[in-house]
Amino acid sequence: MAITEAEARKVAHLARIAVDDAALPALAAELNGILHFMEQLNEVDVDGVEPMTGVERMRLKRREDVVTDGDMQDRILRNAPDAREGFFAVPKVVE
Repeated sequence: MAITEAEARKVAHLARIAVDDAALPALAAELNGILHFMEQLNEVDVDGVEPMTGVERMRLKRREDVVTDGDMQDRILRNAPDAREGFFAVPKVVE
């Protein structure tokens, strides 16, 4: 499967990335390289391989699940660039 310049333009549009027309051939080539690498990964035989999170067998450390009230509002809000009335103050993001 090969990505055309038109498809690269569409991918850039969907990703909200501004790409000049002159850069579209390079973007299409990069996307084709990614797809080629994914095809190579699909050829790897993984039958009998257990899923793992790391190269060493290890159990996660466990701790007792204890419910607390936290009671650290003042310490947490001390890190905030802007805090008002006991809350984080953030700029409005809805237009």
